Amino acid sequence: MGARFRFREFALVPDDEPDAEPIGFAFQCAVCNMVGPTLADAEKASVWSHDHLRDKPEHFTYRHIATLP
Repeated sequence: MGARFRFREFALVPDDEPDAEPIGFAFQCAVCNMVGPTLADAEKASVWSHDHLRDKPEHFTYRHIATLP
């Protein structure tokens, strides 16, 4: 007997309920994998990458990490 599958519509959407996890942004150095603080404001979170680059001028590749509930 073969397997049965039930297909249904499904979509991933942001959780905007009052009890949802907070949105967070962080930056990660792609050279040494250090991660800056997770903050609600992406622009403020990016300050860490500028500071890290100043301390380690050869580390100029970063990942932007966004956590959306």
